[in-house]
Order: sequence, then structure tokens, then C-alpha cells
Amino acid sequence: MEETNLMQPSNEEEMQHTEQENIVEETAEQQPVDVETNTEEAPVAEPQADEQPTAEEQSASEAEKEPEVNYEGMNREELVAAFTELMQNEVHTIKNRVAALRNRFNELNREVQKAAYEAFLAEGGNKDDYEEKNDGVAEAFHRLYDQYRVRRQQYMEAIEEQKKKNLEAKQGLIEEMRGLIDSEEESVKASLDKFNAIQERWKAIGEVPREQMNDLWQNYHFQIEQFFNKLKINRELRALDQKRNLEQKIQLCEQAEELIMETSMTKAFKGLQELRARWKEIGPVPVEQNEEIWQRFCNATNQIDERRREYYEQRKEELDNNLLAKQALIDKAVELTETTPKSTKEWNDLTAALDELLKMWKTIGPVPREVNEEIWTKFKGMIDKHYEEKKEYFGAIRDEQNENYQKKIDLCLKAEAIAKREDWKKATEELLQLQQEWKSIGSTSRKVSDKVWQRFRGACDEFFAKKGEFFAERRTSEKENLEQKEAILRELKEHQFGDNREENLAAIKDFQRRWAEVGFVPMADKERLHKEFRGEIDRIFEQLKISAREAEETAYRERIRNAAGDARKFVNNEKQELHDKIEKLRSDLNLWENNLGFLANSKQADLLKQEFEKKMQGARQQIALMQAKLRILNDAEKNEKEAADANKDAE
Repeated sequence: MEETNLMQPSNEEEMQHTEQENIVEETAEQQPVDVETNTEEAPVAEPQADEQPTAEEQSASEAEKEPEVNYEGMNREELVAAFTELMQNEVHTIKNRVAALRNRFNELNREVQKAAYEAFLAEGGNKDDYEEKNDGVAEAFHRLYDQYRVRRQQYMEAIEEQKKKNLEAKQGLIEEMRGLIDSEEESVKASLDKFNAIQERWKAIGEVPREQMNDLWQNYHFQIEQFFNKLKINRELRALDQKRNLEQKIQLCEQAEELIMETSMTKAFKGLQELRARWKEIGPVPVEQNEEIWQRFCNATNQIDERRREYYEQRKEELDNNLLAKQALIDKAVELTETTPKSTKEWNDLTAALDELLKMWKTIGPVPREVNEEIWTKFKGMIDKHYEEKKEYFGAIRDEQNENYQKKIDLCLKAEAIAKREDWKKATEELLQLQQEWKSIGSTSRKVSDKVWQRFRGACDEFFAKKGEFFAERRTSEKENLEQKEAILRELKEHQFGDNREENLAAIKDFQRRWAEVGFVPMADKERLHKEFRGEIDRIFEQLKISAREAEETAYRERIRNAAGDARKFVNNEKQELHDKIEKLRSDLNLWENNLGFLANSKQADLLKQEFEKKMQGARQQIALMQAKLRILNDAEKNEKEAADANKDAE
């Protein structure tokens, strides 16, 4: 390696030194000089950019200063506690640990955010409405990290501020040296003492801003040259100073040779940079030994530089091999994800394969910095895409299973309601229809499948058990019921009705009540008896000139007259109930009329229209009957009020 910062004196400089020595010899006869001089070497150039440690070397240096801590086994709360404890140290001593800690926390926090997002969707949330929020642990971590960044920024600003102060201090020393050169009153000894003091103070001052370093250094050495030109130091004093410089440079050579054996490349390079900086601070050595000592130092530095070059070549080879290995994993991931899985097993098998690739990825070392983010983003992107698609697939299955579960719950509720009924034929038909619907519904989650099936099956079993018991008892009593209904029918045919309409209606109502109270009859006689009884009732109504509506109104008046307790309260309750029923029927009429307007002309539509018309006609008849009942209630209320007023007047 060519040392560009430690230049050797040129012929012109040697002639200048010789001239200075001659002048000092002349001065030495007049005034003894018994003090050591400082350097009078040729101007030394400012360190070049390629001699400064790289960002990678600086980072490695900082890493060696810090203890290595493994945060892989910690959870988020433990990471926050570790961060809190770490913040008790000086900020410039924890950089690498903070970075490792933050990477681990972000990885765990992404898993927490992902779980919160999946829970939100599982609870029925819309993914477009989801807002990602940090919990208390994440907020605590982010506050600590913000504090760290502020302290780190303050530390860097303090360093830069100190460099500016160092620059001002060194510029002040240059001005002092310029004043020393311009002064005519100082003796040689006093000037040298001041000169040496300025050099010691210069060395004690720290770094200056990089952009001013070169100009400052050149200005400083220019003033040194000017100082020596002025003093014309004698040969003996210069030789003594050169001897001292030689001893110092021999020590630097020995230290450089020790660094050759240093196992840490980072420490070796950093130590070499310090030695080079100190070499520049030391003045010239005797001319006859200048080349020898310089070559010795160069040999040591070249060996260190060669080791450094080999280290980074080996490091680059390792990074390139790691890149090839990770690229192979990316290619394998691409191959695995080319085909979309069709079943749950295929999705789970693909997940296992990708997880295995991720484990392998973590075992491979780092890759070149310029491609690290790119390949990781590509690999992680494929895995993230897989999990997103898998979540959508299983989400759709869960949605379908949940929908099927709700459908089956509805069937259970309907079956349980049917199980309480005793209209056996219709209930049986409806229950069998529910069983067919159950078969058409898809699967549900395993954890609820058996439970909901047992519930549905239990309702069906309950109904059919009750039905079996009922029909077993019914067959024993049907014959007795047949005899009772035939007796009622004979009595109805033989009954003599008078001229009192209300008595006739009461008698007919009593026959109907008694007929209805008799239970089932054999199926073979059921239709015959019903037609015969209904025909006889219609014949009597026709004979007595009484309509069905009139009969119901008469029965309603009788009910009001026989109302127990508070008659006024009964009337008010009845009126409210009738008003509610009329409002409900009118609402149904409006709905049916609107539905008729949407039916197109077709055979099927005509059948629906007839059904709607039938419903609407029945509703209108019920409304008319209820309005008649309201009039009856109003009359009863009016009569009650008139009776109360009459009693009041009588009093």
C-alpha cells in the first residue's frame, strides 16, 4: 500500500533545511541553545477519504465494544423491560443492542397486529373498516425508542458542536503561532518553549469537522515551516529533535508490527488508523534513517492492509454465497406458490413447506447490503401473500360454516316449536320438510356440528314420541267420541227453535261448543260427520234467517254483558285490541296490494294473484266484523254512561 499521507522531503526541502542549519550555526556562537525543538518535516497532507474507516468497519467497531445480547427468547413485555434497563447506559454504547431489540420487537408486534386483525374479521368485522392500533405494550416501546432517538441525536449534535469548538481552538493556536513568528522580541529559547507548548495543546485538542480538516492541517504545517525558517535552529538541536522523533517512530513501528497478529480485523484497522495519525504528528528523523524507518512502518501497514483486503474479499465471497442460497429459496417459494391450493390439506401442506423455507432462510448469514432489502422483501412478500390468500380461503369456509350453523339453528328452533304442536298432520309434514332442508345444508364447524345435530334430532324425536302416544290414546277414545257427536247431531236435528233470535243464537252456539269439545273420531267417519253437522247448522241459519256475521255479533254482545269484574276496563281493553288488529290488517292489505303490482302476467302469476285476492277479501271481512264489534263496544260504553248519569240525577 502506498502511503500518500507521509511524504518524504524533496531535494528543495533538504536544501532549505541545510540553509536553516547554516543560519543556526551562525547564531549558536552568540547564544547557546539547550532546549528540544519540535518537528520540521515537510508539509503533511490531510488524510484522504479512502483512509477513513468505512461505515461497515465503524459499525463493526461499535459492535465489538458492546456485549452481544440474544433477544430471541423474549416476549414484548420483556423487551420493553430490557429496553428500559438499557436506557440507563450512555447512549453511544447501546446502538447495536437497541437495533437488535427493535427488530425483535417489530417482528413480535407484527404478529400481535396480525392476530388482532384476524380476530376483528372473525367477529364479523369488515376488513375495510379495520384500523390498526398499537396496544399499551407497543406504545410503551415506541415511547422508549423516541427517547433513545432524541438522546442519540443530542449526542451526535454534541459531538459536532465539540468539533466546531475544536476547530476554533486550533485556529486560535494557528493565530498564536503566526503571532510568534511575527514577534521580534522573543529569544530563541522562549520562542521554542512557546512553540512546543502550542504543539502540545494542538495534540490535546480533539477532532474538527471533516470539511475543514485539510485546510486546517495545511495551514498549521505552513506555520511550522515559517517558524523554522525564522529561528534557523542549529544542527545539534535539530539532530536531537530528529533523534527523539526516530525513537517515537520506532515505537509506532513496533506497535504496528504487533497489530499484524491482532485477530480482530476491526481492532487492527482502527489501531492502524491511530498509528498513522500519530505518525503525522511526529516530525522528521535523521536523513540517513528516514527511508529505513519509513519502509519498516510501511511494511507493517501493508501487511495489515493486505489482511484487511483478504478479510473483505472473504467476507464478500461469503455474502455472495449467502445471496445465492437465499435466491434458491426464493425460486423454491415461487415454484411452490405457482399453483393455488384447492383443499384444506393442500393449503396446510403449502404452509408447512413455506415455513420450512423461512426456517432455512434464518439459518443463512447476511447478504450484500445493497440487495438485502430487495431479496427479503421479495421472499417475505410471497409468504405474506400466501398467508393472506390462506386467510381469505379459510375465512370463506368459516363464513359458509357459520351461515350453515345459523341455518341449522333456525331449523332447530322451528323443529322445537313444531314439537310443542298437536296438529299432527301439518306438523308432521312441516317437520319432514325441515329434515329435507337439513340434508341440503352444508357442513358446520366440527366443534358445533354434533351439538346442533343432537338438538335437531332431539326435537324431532320429541315430536314423534308425543305423536305416537297421542294416536295410541286416540284410537281408544275415537269410538266414544263418535257416539257423542252422533248424539249431539240427533239432538240438533230434534231441537225446536222459537221466535227469540238471541235465544236461538245462544242455542246454536251451545251446540257448536259441545261439538268442538268432543275429541277425534275415526278417520272413516270424520268427513261424514263434519258435513252433516255443518249442513244442519247452515240449514238452521237459513231457516231462522240469521247470517254468520249476525251470529258472531250477537255472541259478542252476550260476552260484553257477561263480562266479569270492571266492565269499563274490559271495554277499553277490547277497543284497544280491536284497533291494533284493524291497523295490522290494513298494513297487510297495503303490502299485498303492492305485491300484486309487481306480478307479471303469467299463469303462475295469476295463481298468486288469486291467492292474494282471497287473502285480501278475508282481511276486509275481518275488518268489517271488528268495526262492527267496535260499534257494539261504543254502544255499551254509551249505555253505561247514560245509566250512570241517570243514577246521579236520581240521587
